[in-house]
Amino acid sequence: QLDLVESGGGLVQAGGSLRLSCSGSGPTFKDYAMSWFRQAPGKEREFVASIGWSGANAISSDSVRGRFLMSRDNSKKQVYLQMNALKSEDTAIYYCARAQSYTTSRYDYEHNAWGRGTQVTVSS
Repeated sequence: QLDLVESGGGLVQAGGSLRLSCSGSGPTFKDYAMSWFRQAPGKEREFVASIGWSGANAISSDSVRGRFLMSRDNSKKQVYLQMNALKSEDTAIYYCARAQSYTTSRYDYEHNAWGRGTQVTVSS
């Protein structure tokens, strides 16, 4: 069983930065792509970013590209989401998820393990 625990959320002013972390467990952490999703109040969960098993390939949504950067450290079993130039519309609960394969995915149905989320609030 894979446990995912997010951390690093909080309250930040618009234009500021936050770095989210997600800690995993188990010997197979390095074998799978990992992703970040988010869900704002009253909205559906949406894709943010995904990174392949080695960290060499990453994709992100149009809304965060150029501002957010996802990375991973397999030796520490962690993935990160560096969020810069934050906007009020980035306010959401951010979830870490493990994909079902080693390649990136933007679809939530292609992920089979989820963390409980961390709240990010951007004040304008």
